Amino acid sequence: MLATYLIGLREGLEATLVVSILIAFLVRSERRDRLPQVWLGVGLAVALSVLFGWLLNFTSTTLLREYEQRELFEAITSLLAVAFVTWMIFWMRRASRSIAGDLRGRLSDALRLGGIAVAVMAFLAVVREGLETSLIFYSAAQGAEIDGGPLYALIGGILTAVAIGWLMYATAVRINLTVFFTVTGALLVLVAAGIAKYGVHDLQEAGVLPGLNTLAYDASGVLDPSAWYTALLTGMFNVTPTASVLEVAAWCAYAVPVLFLFLRPAGRKPAPVTQS
Repeated sequence: MLATYLIGLREGLEATLVVSILIAFLVRSERRDRLPQVWLGVGLAVALSVLFGWLLNFTSTTLLREYEQRELFEAITSLLAVAFVTWMIFWMRRASRSIAGDLRGRLSDALRLGGIAVAVMAFLAVVREGLETSLIFYSAAQGAEIDGGPLYALIGGILTAVAIGWLMYATAVRINLTVFFTVTGALLVLVAAGIAKYGVHDLQEAGVLPGLNTLAYDASGVLDPSAWYTALLTGMFNVTPTASVLEVAAWCAYAVPVLFLFLRPAGRKPAPVTQS
């Protein structure tokens, strides 16, 4: 549940910031008449994201009847989710300083074209976050022992993000977004490593990869399945009492280099050489 709460918080705040930038630009430009089109685009993006999440679950639980097919589908979606998480955190780190200017520029162009263009622009600005959220949530929530718990946690994270966004927009409250996205990004790298581990496990369950019973460790005597810390490690980072060699290799092969690259300070560009 903590993992899905983090996903909802992170993705929800990104989407909330996008919407607040669009609304603030329209208000300052005295174009409040286009606010309904913005909300229409946002609403359509949310609806499509919910539909996409339902389709993922429907495919896994209803359309795929064979056990191996379901495991293979879950493995593929897990690996796709890992790719999206990786792209998202590095994209946000690179584009965080220019995203506001880019959105204002695109909205200015849309205003000149009319209301439909404004709605389409708002839809495209939000739908990526929504589709990412649905895919990552589906992958992170696999194997949850509490029915509905991950969904409630995701909604809670999104509502928290909306509350933070509203406070930043309507009051003088300011949050260091650089620190926020750095901390949540590092945690999401570990969540994604757990998803990658789960994807490898599904590939082994489906018979695509060997070594399902070749264990790298067995900590079942140390990690009590009923203990809160075991539930925390399993739910947040997919650290399970037992794991195969390939699962551990996948976790380490993703987490170590990606976390290093993400936390590494961005290098400064060399100053241009001027000729006298």
